[in-house]
Amino acid sequence: MKKFKVLFLVAMLSTTAMTTAQTTSFGIKGGLGMSDFGGGVEGAKARVGFNVGITADYEFKSNMSIQSGLSFITKGANMSEGNLSVGLNYLQLPVYFAYKTAVSPATRIVFQAGPYAAYGIGGKTKYEEAGESISDDSFGRYGDVKRFDAGLGLGIGVDFGHFIVGLGWDMGLLNIYSYPDEGKVNNQSGYLSVEFKF
Repeated sequence: MKKFKVLFLVAMLSTTAMTTAQTTSFGIKGGLGMSDFGGGVEGAKARVGFNVGITADYEFKSNMSIQSGLSFITKGANMSEGNLSVGLNYLQLPVYFAYKTAVSPATRIVFQAGPYAAYGIGGKTKYEEAGESISDDSFGRYGDVKRFDAGLGLGIGVDFGHFIVGLGWDMGLLNIYSYPDEGKVNNQSGYLSVEFKF
């Protein structure tokens, strides 16, 4: 039930933004990131990944907007014990409030924050057992990771008109590990992205 409430809230915010927007712009973006696990995970190390997607900016005032879109983003972590590597691939939908402040006639600083919802569509978990390298689907029949995730995102960027260079941080709020007795595990990731607006 909680999952449906989060999805409903994200959908309602997106619909409200689209119907009240004065100007709408679309774009494509891509970049690199680093992800890790938070919560009760010991020995987790950052994992390098990437993100690519489409964006939409619904500007309802000259310096404020609602930003959304759909991205393919890689998350996960590497573990020091057993050479364990957990790769997670998500489709992610953010709904961010953005505030834009001009620093020159052609340049604006953009601050953004808001919720996101994500759904796991693939990924590999690799580990060693008895000297043998084994690979399993992270979300598969025998996987330990839940597909649905949601959290909060923060970001800052520089808008040069058609191009935006941004830094962001996503903090998952849900326990993505299938065995609650083992403690809470949540996604954490930071990223650098470049966006081209049409």
